[in-house]
Amino acid sequence: MLKHGILGLLNYGSMTGYEIMDVFRDSLSHFWVAQTSQIYRELQTIEKKGWATSEHVEQDSKPDKNVFSITEAGKLELYHWLQDDQLTSNIRSPMLMKTFFRGECTIEENIEFFRELAERVSVFPGGNEAADQAKLQYEQQISDPKRAIFWKFTIVYGMMYEKMVKEWCEYCIKELEVLRDE
Repeated sequence: MLKHGILGLLNYGSMTGYEIMDVFRDSLSHFWVAQTSQIYRELQTIEKKGWATSEHVEQDSKPDKNVFSITEAGKLELYHWLQDDQLTSNIRSPMLMKTFFRGECTIEENIEFFRELAERVSVFPGGNEAADQAKLQYEQQISDPKRAIFWKFTIVYGMMYEKMVKEWCEYCIKELEVLRDE
């Protein structure tokens, strides 16, 4: 799945691995987390499959860089992946796994857990203002409103998800406070 995400980004324009990582951090991280090492490993795989090419660019005052571009074969692979209807919404959440077993902790520890979680949950580094900035930045970069709106959809999803988690934490705290006070 990561390789298709990278192909999707390269379809918007040529990028270095570092630039791809920036896009992940600023906009995709609320639904797909990728480490820098994973991105570079996938870029090698994508290039070996002929889905992308790279150009080595020498720089004077900075380290040299490799700029990756999608090929026609890569565009075809991306299109086939987008047409695949085997869509699932499996959730793998360490937060929910811990919550499931929190009966082993005291009520006070659990109340504190949910308070801290509500404060820490942040889908976007820098908060919603940073998300709004990223949304505007990518709308300008893409310059095709029909394509840019889909980036906006995922950013709004992340903002709504963050709001939902905070409301869920408040609900859990209230339930625990009732249990404690009985």
